[in-house]
Amino acid sequence: MSFLQADIPVLFCDEALLVINKPAGLSTLPDGYDPSLPHIRALLESQYGRLWIVHRLDKETSGVLCLARSADAHRSLNTQFEQRLVSKIYHALVAGTPVWQEKTVDLPLRINADRRHRTVVDPQNGLLASTSFTVLERLGSYSLLQAIPATGRTHQIRAHLAALGLVIVGDRLYARKSPAREAGGEPVSQLPTDAFIDQVGSMLLQALSLEITHPIIRQRIKFTAPYTDKMIAILQQLRSQY
Repeated sequence: MSFLQADIPVLFCDEALLVINKPAGLSTLPDGYDPSLPHIRALLESQYGRLWIVHRLDKETSGVLCLARSADAHRSLNTQFEQRLVSKIYHALVAGTPVWQEKTVDLPLRINADRRHRTVVDPQNGLLASTSFTVLERLGSYSLLQAIPATGRTHQIRAHLAALGLVIVGDRLYARKSPAREAGGEPVSQLPTDAFIDQVGSMLLQALSLEITHPIIRQRIKFTAPYTDKMIAILQQLRSQY
């Protein structure tokens, strides 16, 4: 998939920050296997000057991504992320219906754990990871979830959902061929057997909002990115059926 600068909506821009609504399919940083692939910095630095990456979104995740426009802003934001002073909210459409309404998952994660570079639960060697989930809507064999990660491990939300026997619609990396039980042994409903997931080209995980302290004015500021057109259309389709 090719991208142009015009494909990247800007949510906020000042002397310290550039906040964008990252499209699904676009990498935050250069690809380790193919550096020629488009990425955020390559597309935006020609217009905005040097940019510092503060945090990352998975390539297939869409939504709020914050970049620093100065070294001082970068240091301030790095400190906020390291000290967990930021607030992040994600929405995901998953295949499956949880038996719970709210659940906090505290399962250590090991990054890049297999040949497919997946993150997996590893109680012995994993890093501390915590994610709080809430069911927002139940739509037949699908559920719209809110996820609030307290930590920022690679693929954290996807790996924690996999541990619960759930998969984000369009997530082929963590998709299971058969239904699984969640970590505590509670069963989840059968995953859908229709071809619905295969019709979705990108993963339906949206970085909905990010709240930080502005590096210069020192006030809390919250950025929100609207759902993608694809996610809106699929939710409308499911709501019309259920």
